[in-house]
Amino acid sequence: MPHDHAHIDPESGDKRVGIAIWANGLLTVAQIIGGILSGSLALIADALHNFSDMASLIIAFAARKIARRPADERMTFGYGRVEIVAALINYTTLIVIGFYLIYEGGMRMIDPPEVMGWTVVILGVIALVVDTLTAMLTYSMQKGSVNIRALFLHNLSDALASVAVIVGGTLIILYDMRWVDPAITIGIALYILYLAFTEIGGPIRTLMLGSPPDIDGNEVVDAIEKIDGVIEVHHVHLWQMQEHIAALDCHVVVDPVSLEKAEAIKQNIKSMLADRFSIEHSTLEFEARDDMHDDAEVFGHGP
Repeated sequence: MPHDHAHIDPESGDKRVGIAIWANGLLTVAQIIGGILSGSLALIADALHNFSDMASLIIAFAARKIARRPADERMTFGYGRVEIVAALINYTTLIVIGFYLIYEGGMRMIDPPEVMGWTVVILGVIALVVDTLTAMLTYSMQKGSVNIRALFLHNLSDALASVAVIVGGTLIILYDMRWVDPAITIGIALYILYLAFTEIGGPIRTLMLGSPPDIDGNEVVDAIEKIDGVIEVHHVHLWQMQEHIAALDCHVVVDPVSLEKAEAIKQNIKSMLADRFSIEHSTLEFEARDDMHDDAEVFGHGP
């Protein structure tokens, strides 16, 4: 199951993220000031979301840099997983912001304040331009990185939120529908929560050493056991060392006579794992049938 991902030069990718950081930072300041002056909670909600984007971009930028470090005695698997941690942090902040905005929106629904519609619309349009630009900068990068995907979804939800803010400001100008502002805030918050809860499972699964979602563990075991000379496989551990690097270790049972051919069997297994499942890193421990573990579990380290 090979992985196909868009590859962008690291320095070019860093520049894109850097531009996005500055754009979101300036937009956040403008929206907060505009939200306070206009009395629009939806505008402040969008500003908080943009601020979380800026923080997410900074975290992602740092994670990209750290992830390129080679393995050392402290991090023998390398630093690639820092991008998974960054994605988890970013999704968690989205969830916190989402619940906060629902609370604030609910309070304002009870007593809608005066809102300056034109300020909301003008800043909403500016925000939409910036959010769309940032989403475009990260679109091609997000296909190969859960870290950048978290950023892209941040920016996509921002763009949609900006559209909602513009619509809300227009309704306030035309019909003085002040309740629309907190209602849109709650709608933005619900959408943020939907995105975050939909995507957060991937980083959690990787950090919990779960098997890669696109690799069937039972299929891997069956494929190994079909290799000539292999009798049984047990104590299988299948996980992701980094986002796109799957790893496997297991015990392989063979006949005592086949132990003499262990190196050839090992190479056959490794070649099959790489070609069929894109598992480039595997550690295989061979056991003779007479000395095999009794009642061993296929996955994990059971009896």
